Amino acid sequence: MTLHKTLATIATTALVAAALANPVIAEEKRTKLGVLECEVEGGMGLLLGSSKGVTCSFQHANGTVETYTGTSSKIGIDIGVTGKMYLSWLVFTPIGNKAGKHALAGQYVGISAAGALGIGLGANALVGGSNKKIGLQPLSVEAGTGVNIALGVSSLTLEPAS
Repeated sequence: MTLHKTLATIATTALVAAALANPVIAEEKRTKLGVLECEVEGGMGLLLGSSKGVTCSFQHANGTVETYTGTSSKIGIDIGVTGKMYLSWLVFTPIGNKAGKHALAGQYVGISAAGALGIGLGANALVGGSNKKIGLQPLSVEAGTGVNIALGVSSLTLEPAS
């Protein structure tokens, strides 16, 4: 299989995973809270998974910004070495859900798919947060560098930056 076909397969798998990983939020009418952008540390993936530090910036729909730190983990196939990765999500919550200051703190779980041979592509769709009602929908595909393939369950733990 050529690199182009491999990356296309990974991107397609990532988009399907994104659509399937957010059923609770997708079934309800929802409110867009803003955009979460994260930088994930580079590192090495092992056969059964990986864990890497993250630094995130959340821009509320009203323009205010909050910063978070945390950990991004994958369980499943995650083999190879990557440089820093950059992820962006649209942040949603069901209509009527109160989302105050640091509402994104907590743990998120979902499905992810990614691959890199030089430049990488991937996506992660996650649901969670402190009240388990916040959905992170991929705004753009994951961007990074390295030699890596990953497919499995992802988790993201966020806490307010000090």
